[in-house]
Amino acid sequence: MNTKEFKEKINEKLNDEIQKKNLTKFYEDYPKARQKAFEGYDFEQLRNSVKNIKQNTVDKLEELADKFQKAVEKNGAVFYRAVSDKDVVDYILKLCKEKDVKLVVKSKSMLSEEVELAQHFKEAGIESQETDLGEWIIQIAKHKPSHMVMPAIHLNRQQVADYFEKQLGKNMKPDIEFLVHTARAELREKFLKADLGISGCNIAVAENGAMFILTNEGNGRLTSSLPKTHIVLVGYEKLVESFEDAIPILRILPRNATAQTLTSYVNIILGPSQAIVEHTDGTFSIEKKELHVILVDHGRIEMARDPIFKELYQCIRCSACTNVCPVYALVGGHVFGNIYTGGIGALLNAFIGSSQTANQIQNLCITCGSCTQVCSGSIDIPNLIIEMRKKNIEKEGLPTIPKVVFQNIMSNRSLFHNMLKLARLGQKSFKNGQFIRNLPLYFSKYTKDRSLPAIADVPFRDIFDTILQKPAKNQEKIAFFSGCLIDFVYPETGEAVVKSLNALGFSVEFPKDQTCCGTPMYLTGDKESAKKVAMQNLEALESIDPDYIVIACPTGVEMWEKYPQFFRDDPKYLQLAQKYKNRIREYSSFVDEQLNKQNIKLNSLKNNGIATYHDSCHLKRVLGIHTQPRDIIAKAFNTNFVEMEHADQCCGMAGSYSLKFPEISKELGDQKHKSIIKSTANLVYVGCPACMLQIKGLIDKKGGNVKVMHIAQLVNEALKENK
Repeated sequence: MNTKEFKEKINEKLNDEIQKKNLTKFYEDYPKARQKAFEGYDFEQLRNSVKNIKQNTVDKLEELADKFQKAVEKNGAVFYRAVSDKDVVDYILKLCKEKDVKLVVKSKSMLSEEVELAQHFKEAGIESQETDLGEWIIQIAKHKPSHMVMPAIHLNRQQVADYFEKQLGKNMKPDIEFLVHTARAELREKFLKADLGISGCNIAVAENGAMFILTNEGNGRLTSSLPKTHIVLVGYEKLVESFEDAIPILRILPRNATAQTLTSYVNIILGPSQAIVEHTDGTFSIEKKELHVILVDHGRIEMARDPIFKELYQCIRCSACTNVCPVYALVGGHVFGNIYTGGIGALLNAFIGSSQTANQIQNLCITCGSCTQVCSGSIDIPNLIIEMRKKNIEKEGLPTIPKVVFQNIMSNRSLFHNMLKLARLGQKSFKNGQFIRNLPLYFSKYTKDRSLPAIADVPFRDIFDTILQKPAKNQEKIAFFSGCLIDFVYPETGEAVVKSLNALGFSVEFPKDQTCCGTPMYLTGDKESAKKVAMQNLEALESIDPDYIVIACPTGVEMWEKYPQFFRDDPKYLQLAQKYKNRIREYSSFVDEQLNKQNIKLNSLKNNGIATYHDSCHLKRVLGIHTQPRDIIAKAFNTNFVEMEHADQCCGMAGSYSLKFPEISKELGDQKHKSIIKSTANLVYVGCPACMLQIKGLIDKKGGNVKVMHIAQLVNEALKENK
């Protein structure tokens, strides 16, 4: 679909109240249920085991495939390797013709969705019946799966009852137990009459040919045993070397997928099933059924050979990443996906689906990092999304506007800063105090649901030299890297950083040649422009050679820590990048460390009111800084500090994301605003200037007697008498 159609689909799903209710409830309930399911287990240890097992699969892929083939054939099954989706379909249709197949029963298989098997059966005049309840619901609804594990999660019981009623021609009450009973009764006859059964496979063991099929319904077992012929579709990524390798996957998959301790049915197939057959003469015999195993490539071998994207082999299709994705919870899998959903879906589709679709849906990833915390295989999905963007840019180039902005303006420090000064002059007719509350014409959508900040009259770089600093007690020298927002939008935060660090005994310097950290370019996939600004920043810092570089923006910290990867072929800048990477300090964690180390007590700010705290995505999930800001706030506010609900849920800013998808940013912002108001706090502290921009704009537009400040402003105020 084109960009306009894509935007229309987003808005359609944002306004789908039934889907929104279903997904929101699951999104909110899942984390606690998952935590309970993992009680008694070390999740990190489990997923490290899965990661190692799957990395072994990639490293020995052809060897394991050969072993698996030999074992399967030894067990009495027919084995076939399919290179393309056409190979899969042609093989199955040819077999159907040979066996005079009229009816196929199909257990849940994402691979069959991938090759559009149901459509090909329909075109060939063969009846195919989904037997997984969720899959059957979407089959009769004529939908595609909206979730890898729960394909009909977007529908409620009334909708399901309506579809059943239409399909079966009789009244259906919207009672779950009744609907399940009805489905079982309807499907039973299909199982008994089917000529062919098709299933997927969760784990395929190379050493003995064992195939694990995990289901919560008995349909998988019936599909594999009742029809005379059974086909198992196996993707290369399902291979593991030994039977023992299956154990960590069996433990983590149900817990991560649906917060169950174990799936209802664990089926292990080692060869064709056997059945006792009664003949017309009254005698009985044992009949061996036919088993066909199709090992499917369809882009998987290319994925395994890619030095970066082979990491995707660590995915066990548990869909936990989707379960915690704030964007998926808003728009669902029919927008954020195509067969495979969410961020992982965008990546998988790039190899085993539609690359055009993958390129479109990957932009929906907000890079909040929620997925990385729960991934069964420790896949860094946001980073791979960025790598995919880089790959696309190398192939197709940047669109015109980002190309001009990144390569011609932001990569040139003096031009970039002069453009910001011009923008400050140009904003006068729209500025109202510290905000721009309304923009005209096309741009009005950007101020519809939140106010935008005005560019400061005087940037921090012009204020720095006016800040009086006491002689340093500490000999270690600090350089403050401000980033664009603090420099040009929130200079008061920059002042608070410098004054508070000086109050802690440090002399602070501000290299004037510093520029944008490179995050906007990097997140878009333009690593060359990010590399150019990295070189400028490294040169700026080298001019003073500080002991520490303090940054009060988590994405800035993250970006600086990535600098060494830009200069693998440049010894000079690689040395600088590695040297300063080790000297980077995030502001709140550095201050908390110094307060404890120097035994400094903060002055009480309880008279200011009640404080709460918003976790920025990158501060908590990328940098792992969670307790330190809270420790600082608690020292100043004591019992007047309250936790807001969903404190770590993305606020919806995410840099340019809020401009590309303002409708999604708006929904996430609404949720954050509700959490803040519900907390009853009148002070909200953040550790990220981008989050401050979003939340300040939300409060200004939507209302609320709440002041939003950076944690540095709290520290500066609480240290005033200690200066």
